[in-house]
Amino acid sequence: VDPTARAASSSVRRREDASVRAHPAEGLLHLPGGARELLRHEAAGDPCGPREDTRAAASGPQHRETALCGLQGDYIVVGADSGRITILEYNPAKNVFEKIHQETFGKSGCRRIVPGQYMAVDPKGRAIMIGAVEKQKLVYILNRDAAARLTISSPLEAHKAHTLVYDIVGVDVGFENPMFACLELDYEEADNDPTGEKAQIAQQMLTFYELDLGLNHVVRKYSEPLEDTANLLIRVPGGSDGPSGILVCCENYLLYKNFGDQPDLRCPIPRRKNDLDDAERSMLFVCSATHKTKHMFFFLLQTEQGDLFKVTLESEEDVVTEIRIKYFDTVAVAAGLCVLRTGFLFCASEFGNQLVSLSSHLPPLFRVSFLSHLPPFPFHSLLLPAISIR
Repeated sequence: VDPTARAASSSVRRREDASVRAHPAEGLLHLPGGARELLRHEAAGDPCGPREDTRAAASGPQHRETALCGLQGDYIVVGADSGRITILEYNPAKNVFEKIHQETFGKSGCRRIVPGQYMAVDPKGRAIMIGAVEKQKLVYILNRDAAARLTISSPLEAHKAHTLVYDIVGVDVGFENPMFACLELDYEEADNDPTGEKAQIAQQMLTFYELDLGLNHVVRKYSEPLEDTANLLIRVPGGSDGPSGILVCCENYLLYKNFGDQPDLRCPIPRRKNDLDDAERSMLFVCSATHKTKHMFFFLLQTEQGDLFKVTLESEEDVVTEIRIKYFDTVAVAAGLCVLRTGFLFCASEFGNQLVSLSSHLPPLFRVSFLSHLPPFPFHSLLLPAISIR
């Protein structure tokens, strides 16, 4: 046995929706440890089964799936601690991931100012933003050449000094200039204040970055402070699919924001009966999944207690008027969720086995019940916890 060989563990680091259009079955990109697996849902038999397994020599902090308009097939964008960004394409004939592009942008290793910790893609597949924990953000433009092959540009800088990044998401703006939303915190004043008063009143900022495709330039389009601490951004479908905008998961609240004059909407996170006795106890959403069809969309959000909530947006003439949130079920706290078009819910648990369930009706009241509305299906047994998943 080679002692230097890197064994794949059961620890799931990332999960990304990877809908492989070259095959009628829908797939999931599943990343346990140093492996990269494509799990495909078949119409008959097991809900999800492995179809391709690739070993990786580096830890991949972020994975995203993208599809560029005008090209056939889907691509997987991989960011790793090697300081490189890699674009992979799934070849169904060979049942392998093929490397299309590989660009170097920084030093190897997990560093706070080297991009790769955060990654977001434009919903139309035209651009990718990768960000570091602090300061640096890079934007790559994706295009196609005369032979209809995917091309990638040199990186465009969107750096901001003395800034911490909490999350990045691509905003669905249709075919307008790509836009990205970032959760940021400017610590310059707090760092220069020896009393610590500035650190106590420091506020997170929600910043929109716009990529001007005509000028090949990234600008900070808009920035505003947030009243509550936030940890997660969720893209709302736009264009012909929805009203666009983003959901900001704040402490104890869910906030809807859209770029423009549309007013913000706030919705409190439902609490368990016992939690109402402790007013100082806060609640956060830790992961989410978006399910979209031609005629509707909804979100599944999970709290740090494991409660799943279904979130829908009511709109009139592309203006959101109401946020509706309803209890769905309770499962083990997950590092990531994914809803397949066939109705199956894939839950990558932080501890224990991964869960595959078939969603059913909603319960009438918020009464905590473990897997009462999500009958589980058998899946691979895992012994190690999931560190993170996308």
